Amino acid sequence: MGLATSIRWAISLALLAAGIPGASWAVDDEPSIEIQDACDAADYVIAVDAGHTREDPGATSARGEAEYSFNRRIAYELLDALHAAGFSGAFLINEDEDEISLKKRVREADKRRADLLLSLHHDSVHPAYLETWEFAGQTLKYCDRYRGYSLLVSGEGREFEASLAFAERLGTALNAEELWPTLHHAEPIEGENKPLLDKERGIYQFDDLAVLRRPRMPSVILECGVIVHRQEETALDRPTHRAAIVRAVVAAIEQTCAAPAAD
Repeated sequence: MGLATSIRWAISLALLAAGIPGASWAVDDEPSIEIQDACDAADYVIAVDAGHTREDPGATSARGEAEYSFNRRIAYELLDALHAAGFSGAFLINEDEDEISLKKRVREADKRRADLLLSLHHDSVHPAYLETWEFAGQTLKYCDRYRGYSLLVSGEGREFEASLAFAERLGTALNAEELWPTLHHAEPIEGENKPLLDKERGIYQFDDLAVLRRPRMPSVILECGVIVHRQEETALDRPTHRAAIVRAVVAAIEQTCAAPAAD
């Protein structure tokens, strides 16, 4: 008798002892209670990728801060949380902050046999939506029209179905933290117009990036928020807001780790 079956029989005997109706099974029957396998966190390896580099810092926030600094900050916070949750093999791609291509990021994840690649970014908007304002003596660009997270997967990725399944879990976990997606990447304009796979969980299909298309493992980009939105930029500066994002990511990873391989 396997471990899961033994556990199910132990549950059934406990129910019988308690006199709960319908708790009796024939000798050759197995109880219908499903026991999900525990996540073997120590053996589940997550590659955490902080998008961009110092030389290619990504978007600029409404207050003039480079996206790269947002990405590195939450990447380290997520890494600490994953280690605390038992994912001792979780690692940060490009820890030395060298110049690195998307292909090299993928190769590092492959070399270290990652089970999941999560790339962390912070979002902007189409230039047509940007306005200007004065902050700290500078003229800077902002857009208070769109805010929220986005999740990107590649339909051409080797592990598209598994990537989508993780994105769905992550979107659900973010919603549970009362964080909601932005839908502006589906706007029918040049430079956007991305297929929206899941409106409620903010999942888009984006096939142009090697970090989504080339990995041998499931791969997802999380745009944590829109940093050209002045109020959301302030929220993303708050540790409590970032902690909610990190909790959602850890919860989604724990669910993915425990899920059957065919899920």
